[in-house]
Amino acid sequence: MNYGFIKVCAATPEIKVADVQFNTRQIIKAIKQSAENGSQLTVFPELCICGYTCGDLFNQPALLSACENALGEIARATEGCATLVLVGAPLAVGNRLYNCAVAVSNGRILGAVPKTFLPDYGEFYERRHFSPALPLDGIEIISLCGQNEVYFGTQLIFRAEEMPDFAVAVEICEDLWVPQSPSVTHTQAGANIIVNLSCSDEVAGKAEYRRNLVKTQSAKLVCGYVYCDAGDGESTTDMVFAGHNIICENGAVLAESKLFENGLVYSEIDVAYLASERRRISSGYYGEQVDYFSVPFNTNTENLSLTRAFSKTPFIPEEGAGLEERTELILSIQSKGLEKRFKHTNSKTAVIGVSGGLDSALALLVVCRAFKALGKSAKDIIAVTMPAFGTTAKTKSNSIKLIKALGATARTVPIGASVLKHFKDIGHNAEDKNVTYENAQARMRTLVLMDIANDNNGLVIGTGDLSELALGWATYNGDHMSMYGVNASVPKTLVKYLIGHEAQKLGGKCGGVLKDILNTEISPELLPPDENGNISQKTEDLVGPYILHDFFLYYSVRRGYEPAKVQYLAEYAFKGVYDVETIKKWLKSFYSRFFAQQFKRSCMPDGVKVGSVSLSPRGDWRMPSDAIVRLWLDDIQ
Repeated sequence: MNYGFIKVCAATPEIKVADVQFNTRQIIKAIKQSAENGSQLTVFPELCICGYTCGDLFNQPALLSACENALGEIARATEGCATLVLVGAPLAVGNRLYNCAVAVSNGRILGAVPKTFLPDYGEFYERRHFSPALPLDGIEIISLCGQNEVYFGTQLIFRAEEMPDFAVAVEICEDLWVPQSPSVTHTQAGANIIVNLSCSDEVAGKAEYRRNLVKTQSAKLVCGYVYCDAGDGESTTDMVFAGHNIICENGAVLAESKLFENGLVYSEIDVAYLASERRRISSGYYGEQVDYFSVPFNTNTENLSLTRAFSKTPFIPEEGAGLEERTELILSIQSKGLEKRFKHTNSKTAVIGVSGGLDSALALLVVCRAFKALGKSAKDIIAVTMPAFGTTAKTKSNSIKLIKALGATARTVPIGASVLKHFKDIGHNAEDKNVTYENAQARMRTLVLMDIANDNNGLVIGTGDLSELALGWATYNGDHMSMYGVNASVPKTLVKYLIGHEAQKLGGKCGGVLKDILNTEISPELLPPDENGNISQKTEDLVGPYILHDFFLYYSVRRGYEPAKVQYLAEYAFKGVYDVETIKKWLKSFYSRFFAQQFKRSCMPDGVKVGSVSLSPRGDWRMPSDAIVRLWLDDIQ
């Protein structure tokens, strides 16, 4: 099973201008190589059979005849190869000459797509030789290489019979650069992958522009985009060509060639994801163009080996340019949301429980940012430590250190005696350390915070994060509740990353305590410490590693992948880190908890969305609290 992934290849062979026989051998060699590597879609550059830079030789019948013969030879070479091949060639149809992409598969020519927009400016003069296709001319049937029924026109979609979401449409070079690209209507008609056969000359700064253009088009159209560029071998009389091949998926660059290096570039496009994303975004927008013709072909749907990267931490910004800006943006979104809430409520203070753990540390940092922007004193941030039965000396000390380093007002309210009195009131044996023993502490802390806020014209700031919401790892009406949750859409892996960023930025005592908090075991500290005074209740021992759960969360909620596919990708991404059975165990736990704990998310407090995943019942995620998880668990099995 390939889980909806299609292996694609952008192939730039070495060519010689007008040497059709040499070029044909090179193209066939590349087809065989790509097929051996499992490619199901192989794309070649514009007019690569003869060379884009043939000039007035395009008017020579000898060249055109040789190109047609070469197409027949290339088609025969694909027999037995389960790959769709798009190759560039000049085709004479009637009294006109067209710059075409010709589709071949399994020994046959499937169709030919003429170029719509012909550049006739600067170094380009295509209208001297070629006629443009009219975008809505319809489909003709032509004879080509001895085949009497070859489809010709721009409104063609090549669709795999075994995999309907594997649907390919074509545009050629300049077609991408114009305001109304053919790919717009192609995708409206149901194409999930756009291929572009190109011969784009290289000048300073053009590669970056080209890359951004392909990325943007794939994002705008929610499609895979395979851009194949001409390279070494084209004439350098006036231009040079760099073979800049780019494979994109919905705004992400999956693979890219180095300039001036001919060769084959591979990646895998997830057409199942693209189809699902289109249904999610606009169920009525795609697939409504009835004047397109679908050309079937056969492909191989057996297991394929992935080569594209899947980050273990999909919520964390990628390294590289813009990383600092992205991190600052996330923190600014959190603080801006809180600023608005303070302006609206005219509250004087912020009241926050600080535990010495990750979530409350990040929330306190965000509150400090908001107060600074509002011109309010940090002294109006009432940061409360509430030691009880599981509090360790380390976390209590770190709480106080962080509060003081940030200039907030520290208050300590021990809750042990109150909880014991509560146990007596309800008839609970304090030696029975069950869920009542734990949750009573969490609810008592929330009661303390709410009452302090009422007493000081304040807002209780929630500290719980997105990962805890997904797993339901919060006490209902305890730490589950607040007046505004600044971490509500920040998953645990991102919480750790943001604290690390702030530790580095702030430095000094504050940076030091933040680093110590990062190195502290994640725990609710509701059970007594061990005999050495260390944390005994470790969250990830109980619910599983957060790095796995955040991976599951992203690909199940944001990407909409079925559980078996999530497991497949987790095994791929975490190979050598977690074994198959460990991943399967925690994936089953994730889905079981996600379904069972929806009732907590159905009444969660307001909290700002910072990324592409939110579980707010008022925003991105509307799910019945009594939905049954059986289908999802069965899929894992």
